[in-house]
Amino acid sequence: MSSDATESAAFWESHYAAVDARWGTRPNVVLAEVVTALAPEPGGGGRALDLGCGHGGDALWLASLGWDVTAVDVSATALGRVAAGADAAGLADLVHPSRHDLARSFPDGMFGLVAASYFHTPVEIPREQVLRRAAGAVAPGGLLVLVEHASHAPWSWRDGNEDVRFPAPEDVLASLRLGDGWRTERCHAPRRTATGPGGETATVTDNVVAVRRAGIRD
Repeated sequence: MSSDATESAAFWESHYAAVDARWGTRPNVVLAEVVTALAPEPGGGGRALDLGCGHGGDALWLASLGWDVTAVDVSATALGRVAAGADAAGLADLVHPSRHDLARSFPDGMFGLVAASYFHTPVEIPREQVLRRAAGAVAPGGLLVLVEHASHAPWSWRDGNEDVRFPAPEDVLASLRLGDGWRTERCHAPRRTATGPGGETATVTDNVVAVRRAGIRD
């Protein structure tokens, strides 16, 4: 996919060029807890989709569990670091970096796990449409997991003076327009202590939504 000219590509290329390559190489602790509890073994053909993968912390962790992971980002710099990390960890056969501006294109296929950790951007995109498309990529019996900011971290790319309204997790769930054939596994907003790229800590709130698509026999 050619997305060099898009605003998203320009912003995230600049962002990752300025970020330590070691940042974001560990899995998101909230995603890890949800997956461990709800999808402890690879299902739905063993394929996982990580949307907005960044430096690949989630993708590499999922691959270490045996998932075959398509790791999607708009930043070529980030994806290059994902590929390098997968190679160093001996996981190159299970991690497939794939460049997409999700406002324009989306990976093909169905997945037993679709995950999006902090799929936020200052660039205007049809975010709800992208997340509904993500739900459509979940295989029967599979799981969609969204972990989203519900508070402002001091190290965020956002301007701390912005008046940002974070939706409730119930609003996030409603925006997916799932209809019948889905079971809600998680829909809450837990607080936790997070660590920033400079080692600083802060108490943050996350929206966590996990929904499972009905299986073929359900």
